[in-house]
Amino acid sequence: MPNLLVKPKGNTGRVHDITPENAGWTYVGFALDRLATGESSSGETGDKEVCLVLVSGKAEVSVDGEDFGELGERMTPFEGQPYAVYVPKGSSWQVKATTALELAICSAPGGEGYEAKVIRPGTHPQMTRGKATNTRYVTNIMPEDDNSAHSLLVVEVITPGGHTSSYPPHRHDEDDLPAQSFLEETYYHRLNPSQGFAMQRVYTDDRSLDETMAVEDGDVTLVPKGYHPVAAIHGYDLYYLNVMAGPSRIWKFHNAPEHAWLFTGV
Repeated sequence: MPNLLVKPKGNTGRVHDITPENAGWTYVGFALDRLATGESSSGETGDKEVCLVLVSGKAEVSVDGEDFGELGERMTPFEGQPYAVYVPKGSSWQVKATTALELAICSAPGGEGYEAKVIRPGTHPQMTRGKATNTRYVTNIMPEDDNSAHSLLVVEVITPGGHTSSYPPHRHDEDDLPAQSFLEETYYHRLNPSQGFAMQRVYTDDRSLDETMAVEDGDVTLVPKGYHPVAAIHGYDLYYLNVMAGPSRIWKFHNAPEHAWLFTGV
């Protein structure tokens, strides 16, 4: 199994390029470009669909020659909701940075009948999930009920320092609907301030997979299976961008039974 903790390759250009082939799985791809003002990125989706997420900065974006204009507002991922663009299979896309830009390129198998569109801040309201030191703030970019994609599920989460997230532990690694869906998942992590770190554990019930990772600013973690809780260290807020995909575009998960009491507040 590939290393579940993926460090960025440098500071500029394509610093992440995770594919189903190098991740050792089937569905999810994740790339990240860090561009200076005036630099460009482009791609062909082929048989995949793509969600372009402006993690930070502004850019001019076009799909198949349709100009969506300049998009973007926030200069860090901790400053409100993102702009994103959905690109269907069989399409080409172009992005030109008009400020320093961090561009996430989220991909999964595409399908027929979907159209390119801009996903603006406020399209899906931010949700508060959890309570006390398990409180975190969730913004769906491409949720399962938007009917906008064939495979892709994309969401970002802010976890305040000292809080946990993706917790109590859950997994989605069995294709057993309606009880549970099989979804591969990536986490792209950012820290504020950037010198901080967080902890993420990925483990299965039988502990045949059990890895605990110190996650730093800009890292990606892979979740091929198992539970995957995250803890943000005191003093450092954690942002992560999740990409999920599997045979069905639905998020149904199984909670770790030994921690189920946490849902009742006992």
